[in-house]
Amino acid sequence: MELMGNEHTTIAVTPDVGRIRESLTEHGAVLLRGGSADVDEFERFVRNVGGEPLKYTERSTPRTSVTDAVYTSTEYPAEVSIPMHNEASYSETWPGVLFFLSVTAAETGGATPIADSAAVYRLLPELVREHFEGGVVYTRSFRSDIGLSWQEAFQTEDPTDVEVYCKKHNQEFEWTADGLRTRHHRPAYQDYRGQRVWFNQANLFHASSLSPDIYETLMEVYGEDGLPRNAYLGDGSPIPAEDLEAIKTAYDEASFAFPWEPGDILVVDNMRCAHGRQPFTGKRRTLVSMTAGLI
Repeated sequence: MELMGNEHTTIAVTPDVGRIRESLTEHGAVLLRGGSADVDEFERFVRNVGGEPLKYTERSTPRTSVTDAVYTSTEYPAEVSIPMHNEASYSETWPGVLFFLSVTAAETGGATPIADSAAVYRLLPELVREHFEGGVVYTRSFRSDIGLSWQEAFQTEDPTDVEVYCKKHNQEFEWTADGLRTRHHRPAYQDYRGQRVWFNQANLFHASSLSPDIYETLMEVYGEDGLPRNAYLGDGSPIPAEDLEAIKTAYDEASFAFPWEPGDILVVDNMRCAHGRQPFTGKRRTLVSMTAGLI
């Protein structure tokens, strides 16, 4: 099966690397069904199709390393939805291709919806696009008692490593009594393969992605500057609530979801397609690997 936005066509897919690459280039995402849920086989597949896997650096969500090249998908509670996003689009560097392996499918729910990023851009009202012409400002506050610590996020115990990374990637940083705060600016969209694609994580980083009770508690305890994550328009002003609602509506309209089966592998062009996660019941185990692109 090959997937793109809301359209899908069922075909007989074989582990033919050339055909997988051609299909990914044409459609933006490819689903291979009927394979093995073996992690070692998955890693070999990733290397054959995408080359050397990337390390998960500048982390924004909790994950566990299964091997040096394979990670668990974001470890959020089952009842929580993960908003649509392009992986690491908040960073100066991001993976070109994502590989998902379904080891255990959820009892109900748990799909990984994907959305055509160019369609999302086209569906947004012109006023929203204008608001985001200046990009997105991402802020993060790292502490040991909530969210990711800076040690986990940057995969180091050395503050100097963090400072070098931030300076290299144009991030402002400030050491605090609680840990670390960072602030950096990124574009909201990119031109890719002849199309303009919506490519950011403003909706996911923004405090409105939190449940109201959690948001109120965090604001009361830490204040706006101390929120684990937040997002602003490029000039530093707040993102209007109606803009965030328009972004969600565009993602909803452009997205497509399918139920996982054990052994499924989903290959995604990270700039062509955003992805998310639906709430679920029962056990669910989905693994992820990332590469710079196709070899």
